[in-house]
Amino acid sequence: MQPADGVAGSNAADPAAIGNEAARTDPSGDIRMRYSSFRWVAFGVIPLLASCNLLVPFAAMGEHRKKVQPEFDKLAGKRVAVLVWTDPATLFDYPFTRFELATYVGDKLHSEMAQRNLPTQVVDPRDVEDFLQKNLDARIDPHAVGKQFNADYVIYLEVVGFQIRDPNEPQFLRGRVNASVSVHDVRADPDSLRRFELSPVECVYPDDQPVLMTATNSSQIREATYRKFAEMVARKFYEYTVEL
Repeated sequence: MQPADGVAGSNAADPAAIGNEAARTDPSGDIRMRYSSFRWVAFGVIPLLASCNLLVPFAAMGEHRKKVQPEFDKLAGKRVAVLVWTDPATLFDYPFTRFELATYVGDKLHSEMAQRNLPTQVVDPRDVEDFLQKNLDARIDPHAVGKQFNADYVIYLEVVGFQIRDPNEPQFLRGRVNASVSVHDVRADPDSLRRFELSPVECVYPDDQPVLMTATNSSQIREATYRKFAEMVARKFYEYTVEL
């Protein structure tokens, strides 16, 4: 009987041995263990990768935007007049160009400065135009205009190129305004700098190619050209961002 007990003792159930034997005889158990481990690792890694990917568009957006500083930053809290000079040929074809450009620039400047908490008082372009009609010499004298309207600065725009129709193909429309831009300090001492030259404006609308003229789109192209020109001038006086 003793040998039988000895044999029985040597074959007694051992949990570790049973586990090892199960792993050898049941491959699916080993697979389940590996899948469980992979699942926990995946649940930890995937959210981390997802969060990183979610940040990529925002980082890319920041990298593709650029702040542009104003060329002249002294208009906040000041009274400003806009004076536009155009050649006689332009006024012959478009008699109200000078007044219209001054109006669009003045309105755009006033609204954009106000949005940035940089309030700027702009002299009514109608008053300026009325003064120019009665004082022909003042058309090229920013200081005379500034003193007449008690302005601190005068933005002087000398339009050296203006068109709505394509000069080579009159049946097509493409607005163009080229102008030099300067700011005149009306209150500066005679010995100090009184004229500030800014970069010129070369405005073209539409950008890509001319459009065929119809019975209704001439005024639309003209207005869109004025708006674009006004924005290009106004942006010289406040900070803005552009897409790269």
